[in-house]
Amino acid sequence: MIHHRPEGRGHAYLTEPDQRVPLRPLSGEAFELRATTDQGVETVQLELHTDGFVRVVDAELRGNAVPDIDPVWGVTVPRVDEGHLGEAVARLGEQPGRVSWVAEAPGPPLRYRFSADGHQTRWFDVVPTVWSAEGGTLSVAGSPAGRLLEESVEWLTDGDLSYRLRFVLRLEPGERVVGFGERFDSLDQRGRRVDTAVFDQYKGQGARSYLPMPFAIVVGGNFGFHVDTGRRCWFDVGATDPDLLCVEVDLEPGELDPVIALRLFEGEPSDVLRAFADVPAAAPPDWVYELWMSGNEWNSQARVMEEVERSKREGIDTGVIVIEAWSDEETFVAFNDAEYEPHPDGSPHQLADFTFPENGRWPDPKGMVDDLHARGIKVLLWQIPLLESDNGQAGCDRQTMIERDYCVRLRDGKPYRNRGWWFPGALMPDFTSPAATDWWLAKRRYLVDEVGVDGFKTDGGEHAWGADLVYADGTHGGETNNRYPLLYGQAYHRLAPVTFSRAGYTGSGVVPCHWAGDEDSTWEAFRASITAGLSAGASGVFFWGWDLGGFSGEVPTAELYLRSAAAAALSPIMQYHSEFNHHRSPSRDRTPWNVAERTGNAEVVDVFRGFTRLRTRLIPYLAAEGRRAVAERRPLMRALFFDAQDDERVWEFPYQYLLGDALLVSPVCEEGATTWATYLPEGEWIDAWSGERLEGPTIAERPAPLDQIPLFIAAARADALLPLVRPGELVEVS
Repeated sequence: MIHHRPEGRGHAYLTEPDQRVPLRPLSGEAFELRATTDQGVETVQLELHTDGFVRVVDAELRGNAVPDIDPVWGVTVPRVDEGHLGEAVARLGEQPGRVSWVAEAPGPPLRYRFSADGHQTRWFDVVPTVWSAEGGTLSVAGSPAGRLLEESVEWLTDGDLSYRLRFVLRLEPGERVVGFGERFDSLDQRGRRVDTAVFDQYKGQGARSYLPMPFAIVVGGNFGFHVDTGRRCWFDVGATDPDLLCVEVDLEPGELDPVIALRLFEGEPSDVLRAFADVPAAAPPDWVYELWMSGNEWNSQARVMEEVERSKREGIDTGVIVIEAWSDEETFVAFNDAEYEPHPDGSPHQLADFTFPENGRWPDPKGMVDDLHARGIKVLLWQIPLLESDNGQAGCDRQTMIERDYCVRLRDGKPYRNRGWWFPGALMPDFTSPAATDWWLAKRRYLVDEVGVDGFKTDGGEHAWGADLVYADGTHGGETNNRYPLLYGQAYHRLAPVTFSRAGYTGSGVVPCHWAGDEDSTWEAFRASITAGLSAGASGVFFWGWDLGGFSGEVPTAELYLRSAAAAALSPIMQYHSEFNHHRSPSRDRTPWNVAERTGNAEVVDVFRGFTRLRTRLIPYLAAEGRRAVAERRPLMRALFFDAQDDERVWEFPYQYLLGDALLVSPVCEEGATTWATYLPEGEWIDAWSGERLEGPTIAERPAPLDQIPLFIAAARADALLPLVRPGELVEVS
């Protein structure tokens, strides 16, 4: 067999071995045609047709896609200054794998197909493209003087359809550029290249993101911008030219007279964010500020209750438990081991339809939830918008999705089957379809209405790959793939007031809550998580947390775990979680008692308990500040530049933040630190631990014991907050 996919499989960052590279070559510029074959193929030929000429060229063996399988063949089509296909092939006939082509756009396409051992691919076209001032409309709202260089607006076009837009914004010296959604690599993106593709990057996110947005605040410039689109955008933020922010917008698979909206905002950072996040979110219920606990191996009712009981014995109050491994991992509707009759028509089940064996993993789900509620603990269940299995009810549901057009499809009308590595081949519900959404939610409604769960961990919204996807609302993948996790979260908010999502896009702040995704237990990941929270907040996502201490690999050191726990106690959401480890011993759970046992440090539990009690005392403050964040569109966890944008020194301390209006948090995020310097911007501050009064701007260096985190209180609020931080103590403010 021969495989050639000009667009690849839609992977945002990987060039596939059977792609056309680049997909839309410029007129007269080099490009490459690639194909893969089965083992044993000795010759692959490329047949080319253009402008009356037909030529056949031998492809060159370029290696293997995977060692020992799938040979990769390629033909390079380089630029030549003169000649046409017929003459060029004649000249290069003794050089397999190379052929020349000259065309001007608009002009005739190059048609090609591969052949080998009697097999042929279908015909494909390469249409030459050029950059032109004509090709679409950039609609601009707002007008910060001189920022948009109007002469820079260009369209990549073949004379009929447009495939990409580019334009340039001007930057001034000293300005910082913050936002672009949740970003792990840096708070200030100036000097970097950024793109907006929702992507499941398992650990070490770098410049990739689960939750990107084509939005940024230019700090010090009194403006910001938003490319109001779901299409993938590319930003060169002064990386090529330090004075220019170059923007490109993909228009795949090609559009006739496209209109792209650019919104420009004037004002200080808070003004810009308020104008951008102009759709108010509902503040989540107060219980989200309590401690969350979770472990991927807690796959039975007995194990869940054992962990809850252990937490109670250790004096660690838990307010939320997320149960990940509850379902059969096929339907994501039925509890594991539940017995029931499948519904061939895909209709929903009720609680009475299930029998739960006494010796099964979940003998009484409703009784368990009732028990947890009686203990003051809310319950979230894990979800994923993928349906892979053809067995039992899952198979019936997949058939229903196909027959009723409830799944995302491809241009050729076939169902889209997940191209990613997680649940490969799974169908995806189409949340642009009201009927599909109603059906999908109806199957889960008994979990809320009868079992009594309080929300869902809406994981895995990153698996819409490729511009060739087609949605029920008439949009294609290039427009809607990025929006998919937002649609997913919005759907589940119809069932419950709280979702806990990893992926998102512009507007995700209206569907709280979010977490930062998968990370190792390293100091680098700890710092990256803080950066992610600050950039998410600067992009309108206010109710956010991360897996404190990391969730993957070996358990963190006691020092890393407690430093991370201290920061999490003073962030919007405090939660720990651990990755599936195949139930191997010793355990890799991130419970404080397991970390204490694994590290041999018995103080871990005591110190962790102290942080959770501090957290509990601050819940009224957090809840009030959370409501204020929603009302005023100011991040609950916010970088210092929001309140001190003219103070350059705040950028020297990128991991500090304000938690609400009155608390300045300075996480200790370097291994082995015994003292820690905190920058206090202008204003009066009270050291929460010593009671010392300090006048900013100044640097306060303090001892950094493991049971404390540098914390300062705005002096005007000290009388109310000091008793919450240090109850029962007489703290003299000096």
